[in-house]
Amino acid sequence: MNKPISRNEAGREPGHEPVVLGAADFFARSRAKLGFDVPSGLYDPNIIPASGDPGTDKMLEIIAREQPVRPAAVLIAVVDHPEPTILLTQRAAHLNDHAGQIAFPGGKIDATDTSPLDAALREAEEEVGLSRDFVEPLGYLDLYGTAFGFRILPTVARVRPGFELTINHSEVDDAFEVPLSFLMNPANHQVHSKEFRGMERSYYAMPFAERYIWGATAGMLRVLYERIYSS
Repeated sequence: MNKPISRNEAGREPGHEPVVLGAADFFARSRAKLGFDVPSGLYDPNIIPASGDPGTDKMLEIIAREQPVRPAAVLIAVVDHPEPTILLTQRAAHLNDHAGQIAFPGGKIDATDTSPLDAALREAEEEVGLSRDFVEPLGYLDLYGTAFGFRILPTVARVRPGFELTINHSEVDDAFEVPLSFLMNPANHQVHSKEFRGMERSYYAMPFAERYIWGATAGMLRVLYERIYSS
């Protein structure tokens, strides 16, 4: 279960010093701490994925009563530069859901996908043209529930540099990389809140340059930090 969200007056995570990991250490820790067992909560409608925020957890319970919480998969693609980066996308502005938001490559798990890993790799190929030949899967992160009725299983992967991307502009406007050291520094983990049906829920945000990384994407990055860096 994810740790409860806390914050100081500046809206940032209190009392944590950044842990700096080189590429080799990050990948070694990921291989040691992650695996490929698929959690039953990915498909079981009676299991509500925990978010670490009581308000969001209550909201997910309400949404699950109103509609199926749909299984999805994303790829947390960590590019093996001397200073590692994470590959992110900006969703197309014309989409009905999450238009213009920062996201990981990924989407709904199709019936033809052999596993959540297969779905994440397929979506990465379809959205940005990331070839599987460059991707070394390391394991699944924790199951993550979103406010829009998805239960997401992220796959953490090492990506070998040298790939070329082809953006599918029907789904994605842009793809870019953010330093892993920035995203895994708790000083950059802002906590904000908003109201949903009379309940306050908290969410993470990690603004980087002109990019505003927030919501489920920032939440999964926080889970990555907790699993690989702080545990």
